Amino acid sequence: MNDGTTAVNDTSRLTNEWFAAIDGCVLDMDGVLYRGNTVIDGVPTFLDALDHAGIRYTMATNNSTNTPEQYVAKLAAMGITVAPAAIVTSGVATATYLRATYPPGTRIYVLGMDALHAAVFADDYFSRADRDAEVVVSGAHFELRYDYLKTACLAIRDGATYVATNADKTFPSEEGLIPGAGGIVAALTAATDVDPVVIGKPSPEMVQSCLRIMGTDARRSLMIGDRLDTDILAGQRAGTQTLLVLTGVSTAADVARTGIHPELTVPTLEPLTALAEQRADFRST
Repeated sequence: MNDGTTAVNDTSRLTNEWFAAIDGCVLDMDGVLYRGNTVIDGVPTFLDALDHAGIRYTMATNNSTNTPEQYVAKLAAMGITVAPAAIVTSGVATATYLRATYPPGTRIYVLGMDALHAAVFADDYFSRADRDAEVVVSGAHFELRYDYLKTACLAIRDGATYVATNADKTFPSEEGLIPGAGGIVAALTAATDVDPVVIGKPSPEMVQSCLRIMGTDARRSLMIGDRLDTDILAGQRAGTQTLLVLTGVSTAADVARTGIHPELTVPTLEPLTALAEQRADFRST
């Protein structure tokens, strides 16, 4: 791991020898692949280069507002083809955690979009609840109403366990950074004095799930993200190599400010694309 002083435009560490030891990439989505509904320049070419180089990849997002199938459709509209099984959302990860922790029939109140409800209540494993909930689950909600917060607050104050898909304060969009799921966490924590169990990044579980899907070893895998406090920290906790791309939230100055040091920091994915294309050319000879 570096000391945080690697220059943004210094690609000296991005060598063919280094990249030859990468078997798989875990890709954050918002801020790495796209912003809102707009693909980031060069991303389809980058993914094509990974495919031709034989490098596996999965996608991990703290956004719980879409199902994997909805992400497949969203990416397809941007010219990106991926299977639902290759996408791990914080909603899916939260549902997996809940099933491993609580018995069937547990009463749960979900404050989140339809995709989070679908993940938690698939197969009627859990019971839907309101103030009588034993567990409150929150995620990003773009149609948030005060009564949703009130119900969650009352349930938590009555003793319900609080679980959050993620605590991201902001969410990258085409208009700029907008409030993320962490805004709801902040409101409920302030109103209840209860900190949630947070499932999404920077917890390592989502990255570890991606490694299992790819069948790759952590040290031969690369976590690529745009946020130091979630993506990069999650990769470090899971034992992967880490690369910060400056197309989303975190800046080069944030590395020194936060003390979270990725192995590499690059302005775009273009340097990695070049390495993957060279690797693909070598495979074809």
